[in-house]
Amino acid sequence: MISEKMQKALNDQINAELFSSYIYLSMSAYFESENWTGFAAWMKKQSEEEYGHAMKIYKYVCEVAGRVSLESIEKPKFEWKSAQEVFEEAYKHELYITDRINKIVDLANSDKDHATNIFMNWFVTEQVEEVATVLQIIHKFKLIGDNKGALYMLDRELGSRA
Repeated sequence: MISEKMQKALNDQINAELFSSYIYLSMSAYFESENWTGFAAWMKKQSEEEYGHAMKIYKYVCEVAGRVSLESIEKPKFEWKSAQEVFEEAYKHELYITDRINKIVDLANSDKDHATNIFMNWFVTEQVEEVATVLQIIHKFKLIGDNKGALYMLDRELGSRA
């Protein structure tokens, strides 16, 4: 029901979402090692969300009689200089994922694949939220500067993510 080209693009996106889960889990582990338990919890929740995105695409590929093909996942980075740097890297990663999602939508439009286009619109909306959320956190880091008390409070705030 989907073209070979679309099947490949969606399989590549499953892999990208699984890597997203993996990199966020690595970020969580970094924060755990630095005793930033709130930041760690936020990143672990983000990892779980990205895994859910991969499984959503996985299910869709199966539903449209496609074939899921999983690839190896590269080793994620595991060292950063600061909590702010971690979130700045998360922001860059979300922009990368947004670009990938947009390219799949472009492909769906050019293939006149209306089902995939509609399916991918959820991801377009989701990426707007993902990028905005991480950018808001980065702005908070910039406001905080070197204030350790404020950094502690931000850690607590992000740890309360439901």
